[in-house]
Amino acid sequence: MPSSPLRNRTVVVTGAARGLGAALAHEAARRGARTALLGHEKDLLEETAARLPTRALVVEADVTDLPALRAAAAEVRHRLGRPSVVIANAGVALGGPLEATDPADWRRVIDVDLTGSAQTALAFLPDLYATAGYYLQIASLASLGAAPLMSAYCAAKAGAEAFAHSLRAEVAHRGVAVGIGYLNWIDTDMVRDADRYPVLRELRAAMPWPARRVTEAGEVAARLVRGLERRRTAVYAPPWLRLVQPVRAALPPVVLRVARRNLSRLQAEGPLVPTGLLGAGGAADGAATGRAR
Repeated sequence: MPSSPLRNRTVVVTGAARGLGAALAHEAARRGARTALLGHEKDLLEETAARLPTRALVVEADVTDLPALRAAAAEVRHRLGRPSVVIANAGVALGGPLEATDPADWRRVIDVDLTGSAQTALAFLPDLYATAGYYLQIASLASLGAAPLMSAYCAAKAGAEAFAHSLRAEVAHRGVAVGIGYLNWIDTDMVRDADRYPVLRELRAAMPWPARRVTEAGEVAARLVRGLERRRTAVYAPPWLRLVQPVRAALPPVVLRVARRNLSRLQAEGPLVPTGLLGAGGAADGAATGRAR
C-alpha cells in the first residue's frame, strides 16, 4: 500500500505475540511500516516478526516495568527510528465474582491494562513529540458499559479510556494525537478461554445481537489501522459500537436487570468460580511474573 502514511514509519505494538496485537503488527507492516513488537513470549514475537513483509524488531518487555519500557523505547529509536505510532494493546482479563477472586489477580489486570498503558505512553512520549505522532489506546465495550463478573477488566478499560481522554488534552499542543479503539468480542485466546466457563458464555449469549457476535482479529486490526492512518480520536470495531456512545448512561440499569435474572439462575445451578487470568496470554503473563495458573 504505497499511499499509506505509515509507509517507512515506525509503529510500536505492545502485546504483539498473539491475537489482536499480532494482527495489528501485520496490518501496519502490510502498509509499509517498520514494526516493533513488544511483549512476553519472545519465541512467538519472533515468529510473528518473521512473517511480516517489512523490517521488524522484537523486544521482550513487560508493560508494568517502566525501566524495561524505557529501555525498549531506546532500542526501537536506535534500530528502527523514532516511532510515529504507538499502540497500547497489551492486556489481560479474568472473570468471576469479586468476593471469590484472588486480589493479586484483580490487581494484575489493573496493573497491565491501565497502569501498563500509561507507562507505555510515558516511555514513548519523547519520540511521539519528535514525530508529531499518534498514540492509540485499545479500550473496549467494557469502557462504555460495565458487566458483572468482570469488575477488574471493566474498571481497567474504563480507566484506560479516561486516561486517553486526559492525555489527548495534555499533549495536543505538542502535535501528538491520541485515539481510543473501542472493541467488542474478538476471536482470540482470551475470549475462547472465557467461553469455556458456562456463566461467562451464557452471559455473552444473553447480550442482544450484534453485541454477542465475535469478530476475527484481522478484521478488527484492519479497521483500527485505517483509523490511526487518519489520526482518529475514536475508532469503533465493529462500527455499530459508535451507537452505544450516546446511550451509555442507560446501560447500567439494563445490565442490572439482565444480570439479576441470569445470575440467580446460574448460581442455583452451581458455584460461580473465578477464572484466573484468561487465555494463553494470561498464562504467559503469569509465567513471566511467577504467577502461573
